[in-house]
Amino acid sequence: MERSHKIKLLLGFLCSLLALLVLLALCHYFRKRLRWRGRRKSESLEVGDERGGAGAEEEEEEEELEAEGLVKFAGAESLTVHDILEAPGEVVGKSSYGTLYRAKIERSGSVLLLRFLRPSSAGRTGEVLLVARALGAVRHPNLVPLRAMYVGPRGEKLFLQPFYAAGSLKQFLRAGVAEAHRWDIILKLSLGIAKGLDHLHTGLEKPIVHGNLKTNNILLDADYQPHLADFGLHLMLNPAAAQEMLKASAAQGYKAPELVKLKDASKETDVYSLGIILFEMLAQKDPININFLQSKDFHLPISLRNLVLDHKISDVFDSELLSQSLDKNSGKAHGLLMLFQLAIACCSPSPASRPDTKHVISRLEVIA
Repeated sequence: MERSHKIKLLLGFLCSLLALLVLLALCHYFRKRLRWRGRRKSESLEVGDERGGAGAEEEEEEEELEAEGLVKFAGAESLTVHDILEAPGEVVGKSSYGTLYRAKIERSGSVLLLRFLRPSSAGRTGEVLLVARALGAVRHPNLVPLRAMYVGPRGEKLFLQPFYAAGSLKQFLRAGVAEAHRWDIILKLSLGIAKGLDHLHTGLEKPIVHGNLKTNNILLDADYQPHLADFGLHLMLNPAAAQEMLKASAAQGYKAPELVKLKDASKETDVYSLGIILFEMLAQKDPININFLQSKDFHLPISLRNLVLDHKISDVFDSELLSQSLDKNSGKAHGLLMLFQLAIACCSPSPASRPDTKHVISRLEVIA
């Protein structure tokens, strides 16, 4: 009887021990599973961080822009997406990277210039937004302000600017109007262009290179005050579109000789383009003129230098400007020569030899 009781106690103890061992084994197994799953999740998060960390800021910007649809700057506080999309417009210009529209905002009656940037030409949305915000903060009497940026559901981009009914400087010089030959207006235009460029180069916390300065991108108001347009636009383009812009600039004669890629545009290349514009106003001719020396291979500065050396001064300047300067009671002849010399300096083959915008303004003020 006593022996049977002992056996039962032993069996009970063994069963309890076995159950405890099984329980411990199960606990160990599940703890290992949990640890493994936790480690896999952590690794997954680390991989995700590595993949998305670099572009997190840009994605955040893109999400923000998608949510906003319309990014407004000073002067466009009351503008709505409906105003833009319902505005009747007409095409006023085209390029390889976009189209320009003259649009009337029906609710206010105001007229705006809308630049449509082709999706195939634009940079990434986050990058474009950062540039647009920087450009949208720029304000100066001789710069065309960026009023707003609209991004559509398919990524299409519209940039809104004031519309200048007087048109571009290029149109003004080619229209044959008497004002285009007036010395006082030529000086006013020269000084205004230089002041606008100077603000981009020296008046901002982070300088902006225009990148595509030419008479077609200088708009005039009714008082012949110039306003530089499209400054920094090249920063919103993808590399292929930027090169197309540079090719067009080269074909028109505004590209500095050292500039190979538009991403390398500098203050010095802007000053070169300014010099070409000064020549264009002095001669009232295209920067590259096929008939100027019966050769399409000559750039205007080289042609002008040669004419001066050959003492053919009457072929250098616009005939109306020249006749004004030869007036005995006029002091314009010296000013005409000084402006010509300034243009030559701006177009120096050596970028380091070109004057900066402050010096250009100083010389123009002396001439005036």
